[in-house]
Amino acid sequence: MSTKSLRKSGTFLLNKSPSMELANSPRTTTFLPVEFPTSPQPTLGKDISHFSHPHTLSQVLLPELFTCSGCKEYGAGTRFTCKHCDFQLHDFCALSPDQVLLKAHPLHGQHQLGLHSKPKTGGMLSSSCDVCGKPAKGYTFRCSACSFQMHPCCAMFSTEMSFLAHPHSLKLLPAMSTLSSGDPGFACAECKRRRSGRVYRCTVCDYHLHAVCAKSMINGLQAYGIKGVEKPSMLAAAARLASHVVIGFIGGLLEGIGEGVGEVIGQNIAKGKYTSGRRSG
Repeated sequence: MSTKSLRKSGTFLLNKSPSMELANSPRTTTFLPVEFPTSPQPTLGKDISHFSHPHTLSQVLLPELFTCSGCKEYGAGTRFTCKHCDFQLHDFCALSPDQVLLKAHPLHGQHQLGLHSKPKTGGMLSSSCDVCGKPAKGYTFRCSACSFQMHPCCAMFSTEMSFLAHPHSLKLLPAMSTLSSGDPGFACAECKRRRSGRVYRCTVCDYHLHAVCAKSMINGLQAYGIKGVEKPSMLAAAARLASHVVIGFIGGLLEGIGEGVGEVIGQNIAKGKYTSGRRSG
């Protein structure tokens, strides 16, 4: 992680979360980027200097889909963009604290979390977020005491949330809950699918919502009517590639066998003709 701090060049109005504390915060720091898990509310049009980019970033509001240069995930609406190149960041990625640790986050209160520009290595398998289950390819909040990590977007979640898609508040089920997204009786109200990741459940009715589906309500996709833009998983892509290789191999093998059989038949025919010729002579 770079040691450059996120410098203040404008006034940002942020919600304060009483349940959150920032550990190891320097006393000389005059700018607090954002206190997770509350959503940042900076004043539009202000510029910031970010540790990950050499140019100044301006906050704008655009309805088009974009890929965040920090976390590598999709977004729409409010973002910080560079006027000199195509570098863009979600507001929560741009305002994530890079020099201080998140202490007592609702989703991982036992340890402190630090922002990293790259996810932890996952060996042969891709590294994934412990909240939504999607691959982690860029910025992550990572625990130094254990293997826990999550996207900056997922760090905006709390154990109890209210979403416009449902009239009641939702509570996050425990990570090892018996009612998981793999349960045949479970139905997410948004995607109607079974998938990995944490799950929210309504406190009043039988409404359930995947954390990964709730992300579209945080990153601006739902607000701008953008659907069906999930990136294909590396495992699925590898499976498709392997199937093509196997099919090609089998096809070539059959073709070779066919040529071999044809050659043998031709040789036998020629041999038969030669033998019959000798007998008739």
